Amino acid sequence: MKVQNTKIIRFRQFSAVTILAVYLLIAVGGIVRSTGAGMGCPDWPKCFGSWVPPTEVSQLPEDYKETFVAQRVAKNEKFASYLSALGFSRLANQVQSDPSILEEEEFNAVKTWIEYVNRLIGVFIGFLILATALLSIRFWKTDKLVTVLSFLAFVLVGFQGWIGSVVVSTNLLQWMITIHMLLAIVIVCLLIYVYFRSSDERRDWPIFKIKKKLNLLLVFGILLTTVQIVLGTQVREAIDVIAKEFERTAWVENLGLTFLIHRSYSLVLLALHGYLVYLLWKENKHLQQLSQLTLALFVVVVIEILSGALMAYFAVPAFIQPIHLLLGTLIIGIQYYLWLQLNRKQLMRA
Repeated sequence: MKVQNTKIIRFRQFSAVTILAVYLLIAVGGIVRSTGAGMGCPDWPKCFGSWVPPTEVSQLPEDYKETFVAQRVAKNEKFASYLSALGFSRLANQVQSDPSILEEEEFNAVKTWIEYVNRLIGVFIGFLILATALLSIRFWKTDKLVTVLSFLAFVLVGFQGWIGSVVVSTNLLQWMITIHMLLAIVIVCLLIYVYFRSSDERRDWPIFKIKKKLNLLLVFGILLTTVQIVLGTQVREAIDVIAKEFERTAWVENLGLTFLIHRSYSLVLLALHGYLVYLLWKENKHLQQLSQLTLALFVVVVIEILSGALMAYFAVPAFIQPIHLLLGTLIIGIQYYLWLQLNRKQLMRA
């Protein structure tokens, strides 16, 4: 029994490291966006046709812009055909007719290497998730769901890599970036569930009076936070457009309705999480783990709102943007783990 418990502990430690690594990748992705390095490599998985990207433009052929634009157009035609076959003709037409796809940025060594490092980290984390899946085989006899979901997470990472290639080929097409972000959240939640499920602990919290209310609030909070993240990606996409016409100091005032909704919406999230803290403090002072986790969630929400305020009042500083993105995805992770803990006994029976 001790051997089995040791294996469980080691697996949970490894899966926890993998979850943290995925969050690191999300933060690095935010750095790529905030520095405008998303198109630092115009092709995928290679970078300027090489596994090690160039450091200066003289290493590239004179017609490199035309070459990579032609490659992107060919790839997008294939992607558009997939969309049409699935019934998304309107989106397929958008991909084919988007003029930005024909634009190629000037070579910038700093942006190229920022994007390249992002890809290297992505590959490393892909191997971490593969290792998690392989280690999960030990649960096949006792809990097949742990193994199945671990391998599903690895499959989704591969799909996420393909989505990333489409993001590059469509020259950062806005709705593709949103899909890329949402899929990252799904992968994180899968890994969190694997970590949670791999525990051999069985417990039920004695909070039957408000358990249903807490469950509803947490599910509602996850949905609201997801919508908020989508709104945030739309605001960031709007900044990409505005940045071409206005100075940084004029970005916020030209963002429009989406930004105003995104900003005001944060107060709803603050009130909801404040109410969660109040409920646990009032009704369940003896449940330290749940109370502490909820308090941590509330603190992260507050810091997230403060980071948003800093961006709004200080002309969207680049170093705050990845922090803001990371905190948003971290909120969903904590919400989801709190919900899992609250329903531990029922979920462990499933």
